[in-house]
Amino acid sequence: MTVFKAACLQITSTPEIEPNLLQVEELIRHAARQGAQFIMTPEVSDMIEPKRPDRLKKARPESENLMLGLASELAKETGAWILLGSVTVRLAEDKLANRSLLVSPDGRVAARYDKIHMFDVDLPNGERYRESAVFEPGQEGVLASLPWGTLGMTICYDLRFPHLYRSLGHGGADFLTIPAAFTVPTGKAHWHVLLRARAIENGAFVFAPAQWGEHHPGRKTYGHSLIVNPWGEVLAEGEDGTGVIVAEIDTAKIAEARASVPSLRHDRPFSEPPQVVKPLAAE
Repeated sequence: MTVFKAACLQITSTPEIEPNLLQVEELIRHAARQGAQFIMTPEVSDMIEPKRPDRLKKARPESENLMLGLASELAKETGAWILLGSVTVRLAEDKLANRSLLVSPDGRVAARYDKIHMFDVDLPNGERYRESAVFEPGQEGVLASLPWGTLGMTICYDLRFPHLYRSLGHGGADFLTIPAAFTVPTGKAHWHVLLRARAIENGAFVFAPAQWGEHHPGRKTYGHSLIVNPWGEVLAEGEDGTGVIVAEIDTAKIAEARASVPSLRHDRPFSEPPQVVKPLAAE
């Protein structure tokens, strides 16, 4: 049996990078003092900048990212594994990556994942998002080795694409990270049920550090960071406000869940049905 402590940070990123560095540093230290060995931050931990030109101007290549530099130093100081849920990484003059970075206790990047699914939506309350206008979608699923098992890395809107998680599950993922900046309307409606479903479907622990609060006028996020076990039970949940949630992770629960409902072993190939009627929501 292997047991360790995992922590999810809940922060309120602003358009400016420096205040975000300060709150992440404080909360990572707080999590480490609670004995956390795997510490995770939310999506876009370095900045939530609404203006495209300013976001492009502030972004730096991975090697120059200030949040990554901080995480590297704190990993070496605390001896913890740190997942930067995501940071904004410059790829070209007019294109960025929404990148999740796993930092090992020696301060090096052990794995990186670029968000595959772009949040291009128009919500009923009038909120409009076009991630693809500035972010380059990732092309590859990513699995990484942790001391306690295998990690499948994803980001936020990926949560709505269960085939990605099935692929990670078949690849051997014991843990799934889903750092997010969920909107308030979609969070209230779908956050808990989707996270619990991904855990249940794959018999895996789900870690979901989340952004919370008002980041700039017109942009609020839902919060409610979650740690979910492979049976779909919520082990820890963030309340309103910034802070840290910590849970003890018993990896024996993975085998127990998969033995009880071995659905990962029951997938079967099938032919997709032909479309015989026009869907009601056809584009």
